[in-house]
Amino acid sequence: MGAGIAHAFALAGADVVVVERDEEAAGAASARVLEALRRSVDRGTTSRPINVLAAALTTATDAAAFAGCGLVVEAVPEDRELKVAALSRAERALEAGAVLATNTSSISIDDLAAALERPDRFVGLHFFNPVPASLLVEVVVGAATEDAVADAARSWVEQIGKTAVVVRDAPGFASSRLGVALGLEAIRMVEEGVASPADIDAAMELGYRHPVGPLRTTDLVGLDVRLGIAEELHARLGDRFAPPELLRRMVADGRLGRKTGRGFYEWSE
Repeated sequence: MGAGIAHAFALAGADVVVVERDEEAAGAASARVLEALRRSVDRGTTSRPINVLAAALTTATDAAAFAGCGLVVEAVPEDRELKVAALSRAERALEAGAVLATNTSSISIDDLAAALERPDRFVGLHFFNPVPASLLVEVVVGAATEDAVADAARSWVEQIGKTAVVVRDAPGFASSRLGVALGLEAIRMVEEGVASPADIDAAMELGYRHPVGPLRTTDLVGLDVRLGIAEELHARLGDRFAPPELLRRMVADGRLGRKTGRGFYEWSE
């Protein structure tokens, strides 16, 4: 997800700094972003040569590298403590006028903002996976978010060629709440033997014109990510978001979807 966000901003002409946890992760992130940029050049989706795009990308292992950045988007895994730690490190490196954003898909913006020194400069930017193919970004506005920050966030989304929808901070925002509700019901249908994953997805793709069915989407998002979101919504909104046991078993077995090669579908390189 972080690499996809970096790729989107680099294509739009931004200077991009990617901070990872260690040198190995930073090297892998750099290679991933550069490969995505090369594919964009090969497909003709940008007129800028790869050497210019590569020169605008920097990787580091210390949040101090964010000094001078106008926008930082946190994209660590969906864990509150992990996000608070990453956001706090980034905030300390930023100038007072910079904007700090989180890519969370379910954790309360206000909850995360409570741990920050400048909650008025904080906003949610919820990207969708895979970032290059997705046309949507949710701009999630917290109680303390300045109007100017929300306006700037919407403008940045438009500059990278995507559509912004603005929502207030609420459990699951708009997209996760609706998407997870559909995905969990589809998983329950598999669990109950109602139909195969492929047939359930075909019903939504052909009958309701969804571009991708809920179970294939779950594989793309990651079953562990979907479980984490479901648990958050279950705690805040009640039993209608209780994770199915099948989802828990698949995550425990390491069947996380495309990233592990197996989920509701078999995936190859």
